[in-house]
Amino acid sequence: MPAHLRATLTGIQLTIPLIEGQLALGTWQGIYLFEHRRRPHRRQIAMHLLGS
Repeated sequence: MPAHLRATLTGIQLTIPLIEGQLALGTWQGIYLFEHRRRPHRRQIAMHLLGS
């Protein structure tokens, strides 16, 4: 499957609110990284924090 189709189906960004420095996730929620590659490689994740 071409990369642009995978990105459309699985999403490429996530927005999660922080409350007092903690991720505001529900009881059964989590964050998972799903890779479409068959061979191992190094991955970099960029985080942008906004706040006042």
